[in-house]
Amino acid sequence: MTPDDLERALARTAPDPDPEAAAAATRRAAERAGASGAADVAYAIEPSPLGDLLVATTQRGLVGIYYEDAGTLETLLDRLAGRLSPRVVEAPARVDPVRRELDEYFAGTRTKFDLPLDWSLTEGFTRRVLKATARIPYGGASTYREMASRAGSERAARAAGNALGANPIPIVVPCHRVLRTGGALGGYGGGVQRKRFLLELEDAKTR
Repeated sequence: MTPDDLERALARTAPDPDPEAAAAATRRAAERAGASGAADVAYAIEPSPLGDLLVATTQRGLVGIYYEDAGTLETLLDRLAGRLSPRVVEAPARVDPVRRELDEYFAGTRTKFDLPLDWSLTEGFTRRVLKATARIPYGGASTYREMASRAGSERAARAAGNALGANPIPIVVPCHRVLRTGGALGGYGGGVQRKRFLLELEDAKTR
């Protein structure tokens, strides 16, 4: 029997691969990699009253929260891989602290997030605006002009609005608390209905 004959004979006797078993093995390997810190970016899907959220963390902290209509899972993961690291792995255990605090926030039992933040997806004026936004207290509100001023450019209200619209960490960095001068809602990266929901949630808990 030639080597080729032997190879064909072995192929005929080998069991057919089980797709479900293979997928399960892949998931377990990914979870082990995430738990061991081998992944640079860990993510998980978190159900919420606003729809499923893709939550992503790095060794530095929370780096991204994405609403379910921000793009397909594949698109969002590709974006994280391109901006941060190709080592992006689903690892719920590493994301659990963020998920727990989000659950408490939506339940109305948490008014302040105690999470380290990774600002790697922001830079320059946008980062300054978002860091100022992160200091707006629960139940409070500010304006685009005030955020621009705190970021060092009082006249750049429109640019501040663009920065807030590009916020990669909504809810935790509460861009929903920034309104137009006069109190109109203004825009929101996740849609005005979500912005209204978050403001009403916080208002209900501070009355």
